[in-house]
Amino acid sequence: MGKSLYQKVWDKHLVRQLDNGQYQLFMALHLIHEVTSPQAFGMLKERGLKVAFPDRTYATVDHIIPTDNQARPFADDMAEKMIQFLDEAVAEHGIEYFPPGSGAQGIVHVVGPELGLTQPGMTICCGDSHTATHGAFGCIALGIGTSQVRDVLATQTLAMDPLKVRRIRVEGMLSPGVTAKDVILHIIRVSGVKGGVGYAYEYAGSVIENMTMEERMTVCNMSIEGGARCGYVNPDETTFEYLRGRERVPTGDEFDAAVAIWRDFASDADAVFDDELVIDADDIMPTVTWGITPGQAISIDESVPNPDQMQGLEKHHVTDALQYMHLEADMPIKGTRIDVAFIGSCTNGRLSDFELVAGYIKGREVAPSVRAIAVPGSEKVDSAARAKNLHTIFEEAGFEWRKPGCSMCLAMNPDKLIGDQICASSSNRNFIGRQGSPTGRTILMSPIMVAAAAIEGKVADAREVFHLSGQTS
Repeated sequence: MGKSLYQKVWDKHLVRQLDNGQYQLFMALHLIHEVTSPQAFGMLKERGLKVAFPDRTYATVDHIIPTDNQARPFADDMAEKMIQFLDEAVAEHGIEYFPPGSGAQGIVHVVGPELGLTQPGMTICCGDSHTATHGAFGCIALGIGTSQVRDVLATQTLAMDPLKVRRIRVEGMLSPGVTAKDVILHIIRVSGVKGGVGYAYEYAGSVIENMTMEERMTVCNMSIEGGARCGYVNPDETTFEYLRGRERVPTGDEFDAAVAIWRDFASDADAVFDDELVIDADDIMPTVTWGITPGQAISIDESVPNPDQMQGLEKHHVTDALQYMHLEADMPIKGTRIDVAFIGSCTNGRLSDFELVAGYIKGREVAPSVRAIAVPGSEKVDSAARAKNLHTIFEEAGFEWRKPGCSMCLAMNPDKLIGDQICASSSNRNFIGRQGSPTGRTILMSPIMVAAAAIEGKVADAREVFHLSGQTS
């Protein structure tokens, strides 16, 4: 009987079974940032411990760093203290660090892949929910809590229970205007925000196989929003070509040898999965959220649900979401006024996202009523975008082009919604208060849909706004 990639990577990194029944896995790569690591380093200091494998640990700053003015000291005293603590900790423990101005700073899940630190067959962890992003390379990539960050720093291992594996096959061909973001929002809509609890997701099928690495990263990024512990794609030629020539990737004969190893991690043809979900690409339309979880999503041509047509807890959830979002039952989502448009985050803050949007917004203008910001995911993304003059296109259209960081995705920095502003966002979560205001509202969508909303001043169909072929009315 064949094995899945999940089982192969698990077997390669398994240390032992613990007395409590959990398993101890060696972590090939540990990524840290300024928010969850200071407390973990403090715990190490209390116990007089050192970082076990500093050469497998890499640090950057992303969550709390401002994206307008990154001059030190930061205006936010807490942000400054957290950065100072990280500065001191990485120096003390000999950890490689990518601070602002290094040319490599950025969102941790953008930095790892673009530097080539993320490679097939790895176990990867980080104190951030969206570590699943790295699974696009054929990894078991796990978001962990602060106490687990401490454990990995001290032992380079993580205690966990094994997962079941669900293969999600997306078959067919996506219609014009339908993106990787729409694919994952549709998957979450179909399977639910708790549908993946206890599972690793293996994304497969012709749609996934035809995606670029950056598109695959978008899909894997939001696995956690569907309840899965991680999500991955089998490594293939697309993976290997993306990695070729990356800064931390072997070259020459060593690269060829690495590819041979990486290729073997892919799930065997006769691998057995615990569950399988098949999705027809024809069923996926440009998708946006209407509520307060990523699973509360509909296609752009649909209307928000009516709680009177539901029963029990579902009726309660829908009623609460509509009240919070100030939406009426059965109203079309298209045409909903927006105040803010945000393109960025570890979900959609890569160069290809900005290239795609720039091609459509050139010569157009953001609606006067909308504040629009574009935040590159890393200094490398910013540099590459500037080399292509993308920042100028965005600025001429009325976007603010910011410095790298998480920005308005989670608003642990100055980029926040005010009052009950509503934001068209390319990020990953639309929870209550997620974007900095306890009454702020978020509608998740793809970058080109955010661009369409910014220009129209309301939720709009990018296929219509940008005259994409194959659009539906």
